[in-house]
Amino acid sequence: MSRGQSADVGEKKAVALLYEQVRAPIVTAKGRGAFAEEIIATAKRHGVHVAEDPVLAETLSYLQLNEEIPEDVYVAVATVLSWAYWVKGEIPQVITERGADL
Repeated sequence: MSRGQSADVGEKKAVALLYEQVRAPIVTAKGRGAFAEEIIATAKRHGVHVAEDPVLAETLSYLQLNEEIPEDVYVAVATVLSWAYWVKGEIPQVITERGADL
């Protein structure tokens, strides 16, 4: 999940992503203002870590629901995902499976 304030009138934006380690993350929710706050509150209630990145939130807000993130934001999203795994004290399954093969 990424959130941030838009340059226009300080309106908050939030974008939720689903990453199943099979394909690129997809947009599962997005919103502005009060709806953005609701998305953030729901994520926190469910133990989802929220990264504050206004540029990434702005970029992702242009995507449609259920749309995969484009390749040009892979690095930014991977950074947020790696942070979320680190905060939870976890390692992505795909990495642990690859490590077993090495």
